[in-house]
Amino acid sequence: MKLAYWMYAGPAHIGTLRVASSFKNVHAIMHAPLGDDYFNVMRSMLERERDFTPVTASIVDRHVLARGSQEKVYENITRKDKEERPDLIVLTPTCTSSILQEDLQNFVNRASMDSESDVILADVNHYRVNELQAADRTLEQIVRFYIEKAKKQNDWCTTKTKKPSVNILGIFTLGFHNQHDYRELKRLLNDLGIEINEVIPEGGSVTNLKNLPKAWFNIVPYREVGLMTAVYLEEEFQMPYVATTPMGIVQTATFIREIEKILLAADPSISFDFENYIDEQTRFVSQAAWFSKSIDCQNLTGKKTVVFGDATHAASITKILACEMGIRVVCAGTYCKHDADWFREQVVGFCDQVLITDDHTQVGDMIASLEPAAIFGTQMERHVGKRLDIPCGVISAPVHIQNFPLGYRPFLGYEGTNQIADLVYNSFSLGMEDHLLEIFGGHDTKEVITKSLSTDSDLSWAPDGLAELNKIPGFVRGKVKRNTEKFARQNHFNMITVDVMFAAKEAAGA
Repeated sequence: MKLAYWMYAGPAHIGTLRVASSFKNVHAIMHAPLGDDYFNVMRSMLERERDFTPVTASIVDRHVLARGSQEKVYENITRKDKEERPDLIVLTPTCTSSILQEDLQNFVNRASMDSESDVILADVNHYRVNELQAADRTLEQIVRFYIEKAKKQNDWCTTKTKKPSVNILGIFTLGFHNQHDYRELKRLLNDLGIEINEVIPEGGSVTNLKNLPKAWFNIVPYREVGLMTAVYLEEEFQMPYVATTPMGIVQTATFIREIEKILLAADPSISFDFENYIDEQTRFVSQAAWFSKSIDCQNLTGKKTVVFGDATHAASITKILACEMGIRVVCAGTYCKHDADWFREQVVGFCDQVLITDDHTQVGDMIASLEPAAIFGTQMERHVGKRLDIPCGVISAPVHIQNFPLGYRPFLGYEGTNQIADLVYNSFSLGMEDHLLEIFGGHDTKEVITKSLSTDSDLSWAPDGLAELNKIPGFVRGKVKRNTEKFARQNHFNMITVDVMFAAKEAAGA
């Protein structure tokens, strides 16, 4: 546990609440102090929900701190059972309830006997896992609970559907463009003649979880949430799963070929021409392949970028930039430290260096030192970019209201390739744009930031040097600044004046 004013992934109970509130007719209760119930407001605002978020806080107040919860948690569970009539009530502990060492399982056991709803305690260690890990574990726990319940009641069927069908695991509330990605996946699967069996947790019903084994296979679009459930279903019912994220032309084609392999293994008589579909979609639906060969994209060749985000999006965007667009990734990183080995394996050979950290100051200092032409990261990297006058395209959670667009903006599938190509191209400040802004005035007229985000810089800029630096066109200013500072360090100058700038220019032979 650590004190922080910014976190890439929130505390564990947020992940549990995201999964629980994604299901239909499921209510979550968290045992926490007043203030931890910000999740309700956050979800309602970002997802623009018309209904109240189905989450109740069992408040830990001074009375609870003095003599324990006693009947408080039990009464909250039974009250919500009578008021809401949910199919399931999930009680999630928090760090506060863990510190109090209260026996929440006892409350759950008692409430289960007096409630018509199913009641479970979220089985997550709030000191060891973050929001994403807790969400993955909670989804698997709920699926396992209802599969085992169906087995005990002999109310389940493993007979496969007549037509090829699939379960999509891991689409849930507050996900980065999740709703748009689901629509694109649905379109792609429909083209392939594959029906949707269940989508969980978003919009799914826990009473239908017993139907999961009827699907031919499972899809896990994002490895942060859904992978544990896919592994459980594979072990329990020998259901294969596809964990390749269909982001970008190359990975979407790989995704389709993996589906083809699974379908042909189950039914060799399937005659759909998967390769022809990939070819047609790549040439006529996706414009990204054509765009990558255009002069516009070629102007970006070799430009330096930094990529940072969750493991799924950061790895996929790194491959797209390096392989499909010819853009140099000087650093690729993720805050999913628990998935560091997989991330390194995915991006090796596609970037100059890898950064695994959940400390935003390290990311900021890395960006300041590398001075890329563009950043592709989270909302935090967007703020860093503003401070350093570097454009940033947001490609991953943590998210902002801007990342819940009303229009159709998928990142997955062939339409997703168009959206990503637009995002990448529009995230760069091109030379002519900077030159015109310099002439006519615009965002480039503001004072340039000359210090990195770290506080241990050994150089400072004099007013006359700074004024001279601001006269340089924006598209070469970064290079001039970098070379001048290098010259100053080599010659032991602590203050960069206009004379030092001219000396650096002469030394470079310019």
